[in-house]
Amino acid sequence: MRTWFITGASRGFGVLIAAKALAAGDNVVATARSPQQVIDQLGDHPNLLAVALDVTDEAQAHAATAAAVARFGRIDVLVNNAGYGLLGAVEEATAEEIEQVYATNVFGLLKVTRAVLPQLRAQRAGHVINLSSIGGYGAFTGWGVYCSTKFAVEALSEALASELAPLGIKVTVVEPGFFRTDFLDARSLAVSPTVLEDYAATSGAMRTFAAGANHAQQGDPAKLAEGLLQIVAADNPPLRMHFGSDTVSHVLAKNAAVAKELDAWRDLALSTDFPA
Repeated sequence: MRTWFITGASRGFGVLIAAKALAAGDNVVATARSPQQVIDQLGDHPNLLAVALDVTDEAQAHAATAAAVARFGRIDVLVNNAGYGLLGAVEEATAEEIEQVYATNVFGLLKVTRAVLPQLRAQRAGHVINLSSIGGYGAFTGWGVYCSTKFAVEALSEALASELAPLGIKVTVVEPGFFRTDFLDARSLAVSPTVLEDYAATSGAMRTFAAGANHAQQGDPAKLAEGLLQIVAADNPPLRMHFGSDTVSHVLAKNAAVAKELDAWRDLALSTDFPA
């Protein structure tokens, strides 16, 4: 029996992962700004602890961690799922919009992870799962600021994997493509009100695409939740897990483009060393 600690567990991937873990017989600490919303979604389950947590509040992160350990004795899987999107060109986004999305997607993830890590280190066991995005591997027009938060999550995950491996703690960063969740709804997506005509063909076109794609995405979120249980059960889980055919195509295309560009500029790249 594992104990899961899941942020943003009142809807979307978070509530689905929590439900799958409970169905598997595991304990779940499901956190959200409103614990009642978690209970409304998952019911009053004996293996469920719903805890209030705004990930931007460091004191709440420590209190939620303490409550989890007090109830279940340990934390085996931390799922950093809480986050939201910001749609708009980099220039269109305001400083306030940028700071707010970073406060949740990056600094919130850091606050929760740093609160939970002492428990995982004491156990010499655990698995940190960070929800990134297809845009965390290769950025898209109109999503530059959001993608930059997920690039940060990727870097943090890589470093954590190296730092925690000697302590018996695993790390996986998950890169979902477009899944049929509420991500493109107003509750999960901030759209910058500033619209600059010069970006009509780029970020403007993406705004139109996002509006039409809502709830028509190809990815099945329930299958992703099931996939996470497989990853957690694996002896050697991946550092990166690409979920969705669109993510796989995007990763392959970016890898090929980077390799092609590196080959074209290799001589200049190598020319900057001191002579051997």
